[in-house]
Amino acid sequence: MESAASASPAESSQARILAGTVPVLVFAAACITVGIIWDISWHVTIGRDSFWTPAHMAIYLGGTLGGLVAAWITWLATFRHRAEWEDSTVGILGIRSPLGAWVTMWGGAAMLTSAPLDDWWHNAYGLDVKILSPPHALLAAGMYGVVTGAALLVAAARNRSQVEGVGRWYVILALGIQLALASILLTEVSFPNLQHTSQFYLASAALYPTFLAAAARYSPIRWAATRMALVYTGLLLAMIWILPLFPAEPKLAPVFNRVTHMVPPAFPLLLLIPALAIDASYLFLNRWTFRGRGWLQLTVAALAFVALFLPVQWVFSAFLISPAADSYWFAGHGRFLGYMAQRNEWQAQFWRLERDPLTMVAVVKMGLIAWVAAGLGHAAGAFLSRLRR
Repeated sequence: MESAASASPAESSQARILAGTVPVLVFAAACITVGIIWDISWHVTIGRDSFWTPAHMAIYLGGTLGGLVAAWITWLATFRHRAEWEDSTVGILGIRSPLGAWVTMWGGAAMLTSAPLDDWWHNAYGLDVKILSPPHALLAAGMYGVVTGAALLVAAARNRSQVEGVGRWYVILALGIQLALASILLTEVSFPNLQHTSQFYLASAALYPTFLAAAARYSPIRWAATRMALVYTGLLLAMIWILPLFPAEPKLAPVFNRVTHMVPPAFPLLLLIPALAIDASYLFLNRWTFRGRGWLQLTVAALAFVALFLPVQWVFSAFLISPAADSYWFAGHGRFLGYMAQRNEWQAQFWRLERDPLTMVAVVKMGLIAWVAAGLGHAAGAFLSRLRR
């Protein structure tokens, strides 16, 4: 495939533009993910917030920056370099832009729309009881759009050999940030105290194999799923270790847990273990070409996820709720609980075991759900590997 160094002047110009915008888009995606984790910590530490909290500013900086960069790319592709960019853009109503830029612009617009709606919602209904209130659902969709758009744009540029060398790492960074953002959707069912319930494992099977199989199938770099899981783990660990460094106190009653510093998120899930196995299975099976290889790969990915993630997370969660994990490094034994929760003997117990135990039927369901999710991920990875617009 032709490299950027030997490309035509028009292609070289496009490569230079993308080389400058790709890091900015990845940074914008990181701002969004860091900002939403920070915002959740703000809610469970301080309570009521305003539009101008630092966490909100980080979120909207990411959305605005991503949207502006995508809009600038669209302007260049439509008015400045239309003929040269014809083969690498998608046209909608006469306007041309890469697919990733379209998704990013939509996400930025949704995020900005959600801001006044969220402020009105709080004034009308008070503090959110659930994470996904209607304004937050629109915000989440917008945030995910910006992050996904960044990943699509980087993947397309990489496939056209316009982002070489370290550019492959931008793909992994974008996918890892996307995984971290997606994991926030499962926050309410993923507390360590809930990691012996069937709901946690069924929800995990519906989400994480999609990302792991997609990265392994796309494989912009060897061991892509493992590296993506490392980005996810590193980002969450950084938030666990940084947030408690800032003093804070609740400003909304009732206060049952008098926290004195920003509350960290729970320790990240051990997705590195199944990611390693899934990467290894894809690398091994890629040595041969035979009919049905893709079906075998996604089936092995689903089985590996269930066989490894379930026992590893089951055992590790018992450590996380024990006094042994009550430290700055692991943020366990209830350190992730906000001011609304009481810290007593229940923080060292598993919850909802009576009404939602993990049974063999649930394990079978988990396997089937993981298989469907891995299939979706495999298809998404194939799409990413072909994406050039």
